[in-house]
Amino acid sequence: MGTTHEQFNVGGMSCSFCAESIKKAYARTEGVEDVDVSLAHEEVLVQYDDAILSEVKVKDTLRDLGYTIRDPDKAKRYEQQQAELADGKQRLLLAGGASVVVAALMGWMIFVVGRFESASLAMDIAALALALGTMFGPGRYITKKAFQSLRRGIFNQHVLLEAGAFAGLLGGFLGLFVFSGFPTVHFFAVSVFITTYHILSEYTSLTVRTRASQAVQSLLNLQPDTARRVTRNGEIEEVPVDDLEVDNRVRVKPGESVPVDGVVVEGNSTVDESVATGEPIPVEKSEGDEVIGGSVNETGTLLVEVTATGEDAFLNQVAREIEEARAMKPGIIQLADRVLKYFVPGVLTIAALSFAVWLVGPLAWGGGPNVQRGAFAALAVLVLGYPCALGMATPLALIRGGGKAANRGILMRSGDAFQIFPDVDHIVLDKTGTITVGEPAVSEVVALHGAESGVLATAASAEAFSEHPLADAILDHADDRGVAYTDPESFDSVTGKGVRATVDGSTVLVGKPGWLEEAGIDLSAARDEIERLQERGLTVSGVVRDGVLVGLLGIGDELKADATETVQRITDAGIAPVMITGDNERTAQAVADDVGIDRVMADVLPDEKREEIGRLQDDGHRVAMVGDGINDAPALTQADIGIAIGAGTDIAIESADIVLMGDRLGGVMDAYEIGKESYRKTRQNLIVAFSFNGIGVAAATTGLVHPVFAMIAMVLSVSAVLANSFGGQLLSGEGVNTDFAVQGSDTSGKDPTTAD
Repeated sequence: MGTTHEQFNVGGMSCSFCAESIKKAYARTEGVEDVDVSLAHEEVLVQYDDAILSEVKVKDTLRDLGYTIRDPDKAKRYEQQQAELADGKQRLLLAGGASVVVAALMGWMIFVVGRFESASLAMDIAALALALGTMFGPGRYITKKAFQSLRRGIFNQHVLLEAGAFAGLLGGFLGLFVFSGFPTVHFFAVSVFITTYHILSEYTSLTVRTRASQAVQSLLNLQPDTARRVTRNGEIEEVPVDDLEVDNRVRVKPGESVPVDGVVVEGNSTVDESVATGEPIPVEKSEGDEVIGGSVNETGTLLVEVTATGEDAFLNQVAREIEEARAMKPGIIQLADRVLKYFVPGVLTIAALSFAVWLVGPLAWGGGPNVQRGAFAALAVLVLGYPCALGMATPLALIRGGGKAANRGILMRSGDAFQIFPDVDHIVLDKTGTITVGEPAVSEVVALHGAESGVLATAASAEAFSEHPLADAILDHADDRGVAYTDPESFDSVTGKGVRATVDGSTVLVGKPGWLEEAGIDLSAARDEIERLQERGLTVSGVVRDGVLVGLLGIGDELKADATETVQRITDAGIAPVMITGDNERTAQAVADDVGIDRVMADVLPDEKREEIGRLQDDGHRVAMVGDGINDAPALTQADIGIAIGAGTDIAIESADIVLMGDRLGGVMDAYEIGKESYRKTRQNLIVAFSFNGIGVAAATTGLVHPVFAMIAMVLSVSAVLANSFGGQLLSGEGVNTDFAVQGSDTSGKDPTTAD
């Protein structure tokens, strides 16, 4: 018995006030030691003393607050998210229909009958039915959340909403049974309108947050389902990967994924380990070398002894890192929610004082308690105090900014992306696939004898039958340059070293300098050129024809076309660019020098990337991380803002707050500028909203504000916020695009995402 932790995926969170309510509830629960809530990924991590508290009670706290705990199975969780979205839409349709009907009743009274007060008992009863039907039908879940929060002494948006809604009900009942000439229908209408607004607000938030990607499952699916296990007597049996145990041996053929983490006990091959390192150039593997589950065996056959299974395997460790980082990511309280923290108890206090003043105040000038005016004042304060425009300020700015970003091929997936990005002072960029293209390419051809085209033609002819990625780079370069080459008469691949071929009757060798020296080739005249290419971080292949070194090929990962420009934009914005990569120091520094980055972190593993981001945050920095691979996913989750290149992997996209469609790096600063502008709009909206709410609440304390004027004020405030959010955008013809959710990705380089 002792400290344990449980992690839940939670449905029903709509804003950071929900996250704060969950934290407060657990803080007041005996036995809970710590709680972390990630609104962006809808996850809660609770640490508690299991001698005091059970898992059932931990879950009950969430359920009592009105939130749901989703199934841990990724596929079922996705189905639940879609069901929640469908339920939200149904609630909105029901509440919206009630709002239309009650608005029609009010319009009939004002413009046809010509009076503010109730026109008939039938209209009063109809409005009452609509109010009760909305509050306890589609809005029943809000009432439950408000009650459970209030029971724990938590004052949040649900409490304020229900205070306003019940105030409308109370006002309507006073008009029905106590005071004559009371605007009964209008008070009942307020209950309908503010409940409908809240349902609309939560549905908007749910739409923004619902994601169709099942990326963690996609990560684990990189591992094959079965493996070829070699028995003690040498026979091969195909078994499920889950049945493998440490010290078992498995056979991995060319082109297959390595099923588990292990060590090579027999064979030589090149292995694509980009799943872990992100680097595109395969690594040589021979006896005694470690291999990673999920990596791809390129050429030779390997016999691998299993060293880790289950939770200890690399891909499972990455998945766990991501999930824990999500839940423990520092929570961000939106600007509107910070204001509401004081606004909610303030409005409730003013309402109570208003009623008390009109009961006691008249005694000062010899009058009697004015119960009707006091009730009118208190109810009007609660009605006007519900911050309709205030609550819409952030979602509308998000929709505006999200639409503008979508038109530029950028998906802004959370409100955090708008609020935090303007405060970012460090942008950490992965190298491979982010700053660079992510595929090996010939960067330079050095001719030692003859022309460069001749060297390239000789190398391409020798490599024509090779399946190695470096051979593909050579052939692509020859095709791009229009250099003609022929098929070799004979061909032999030496795993991990190079190729030997006969081309037009000549013996040609293409491969590593060390292998060429072993073959007796004199490289002394080319030593300086080899070192120069290696200093640039390039992989060097020598081209030998009939025993003579005729040239060198420098192969590396080319910079993206806009990489240098983007780094300059980052610097000009006063943000420090940092490169982080699993590649070696020399290659990383060469790329950094080319694009203008001063700070480089090289030879960094996936979990270390996350740690490096954490260190920057511990030093007080706001950090954005840009990456595209599985190895970047934990760091993307840890960063204040995670930015995924859309041509990357599902798991990187799922871990990010912002997704750049395609592979254009310049979208990073486009997103920064849009986020900065959107946050400015949010602040402007809040000023507008508070002007209406502040003036309205102050006026309501007099007891002279009619509900009709309160509703007009609400309409005007919302209209002002709408105009500020979308006026310029609509006039400019940009339109409004509300497609935020990302469904998935492939690694083909094509547009991998679709809007939900």
